[in-house]
Amino acid sequence: MFALILAGGKGERLRPLTDSMPKPMVPVGERPILWHQVEWLKAAGVTDVVFLAGYRWHDIEDYFGNGESFGVRAHYSVEDSPLGRGGAIKQGFSMVPEDEESVIVLNGDIITAQGPAEVMDDFRQHRKANPAHMATLLVVPMVSPYGLVDTEPDGGVSGFREKAELPYWINAGIYVFNRAIAPLLPDLGDHETETFPDLASAGRISALKSREFWRSVDSFKDLREAEEFVLGSHR
Repeated sequence: MFALILAGGKGERLRPLTDSMPKPMVPVGERPILWHQVEWLKAAGVTDVVFLAGYRWHDIEDYFGNGESFGVRAHYSVEDSPLGRGGAIKQGFSMVPEDEESVIVLNGDIITAQGPAEVMDDFRQHRKANPAHMATLLVVPMVSPYGLVDTEPDGGVSGFREKAELPYWINAGIYVFNRAIAPLLPDLGDHETETFPDLASAGRISALKSREFWRSVDSFKDLREAEEFVLGSHR
């Protein structure tokens, strides 16, 4: 099975770390984010990983090489100029054999406790029910970045909540795609804004809700929380 990892991010909010490495190579618990992702993918039976790279892509190639030392076959789809996430995925599909019916795709900055098997199972179930099904995406609760104040009708304060879960779900950046989605992706642009809305209107996309640990490593706060999770899970 093949997986595509969006690994071209510069990670400007993680500077100066990312001055000398692409964002997905930032260490979490002494190993790059991509190392954790490859291990996660192997649990789903992935044999081939295509790194969708651009910025400092040779750093990724220098680390993973052909992938043999990591138990996978590594491939590199390199953007000569930025294509956007949707364009990068579309280009990466050219490295996926035609007989591969489904492909895992993920952003290269994600650390999660959610196992890949459930996402794959959701995709297969929807595909069985609807052969035109194109994608399953993992979604996680939206958590308020601010402390919430609970108030009473008379203006009194009844409590305070930190990291409160809001009644919304956000895209976790982990997908299983039907191979046939490739022509529907933009040559230049973002799949979330240019492909997903049409699939949703046609009833060809599903979401799997997860409350397992999930973090997109966008800031040093995210990095610290991801490291706490990784170090804690290996104790």
